Amino acid sequence: MFTTVSFEDLIVWQKAHKFVLAAYKLTNKFPKEEVYGLTSQFRRASVSIAANIAEGYKKKGIKDKLRFYNIAQGSLEECRYFLILAKDLEYTTSTKYETDLIVEVSKMLNAYCRTIASNLK
Repeated sequence: MFTTVSFEDLIVWQKAHKFVLAAYKLTNKFPKEEVYGLTSQFRRASVSIAANIAEGYKKKGIKDKLRFYNIAQGSLEECRYFLILAKDLEYTTSTKYETDLIVEVSKMLNAYCRTIASNLK
């Protein structure tokens, strides 16, 4: 069994961080008038995913951990919408890479939460 030392050891956090980097790269191409709108909202939500995974990692109680992971899941869905919006506004032609990363992180985070929640029983 693999023991983690830091949130950085969590594969789900590593994938979430990769998504943050992709979101920043994507939003660099958005129109300048969106800097305080969609660009800012998208970046904040993407950072929230990885940040809440990191914060939840250090929480001692299972319920506390799950609360932070649930916030990360909410931010994931927010980013999923921002990708749809960016494409519909024609700020980008493809969001496949970012969407695939969101799906992967979402599945991993759900599995991680199920494992943690099973310790409540």
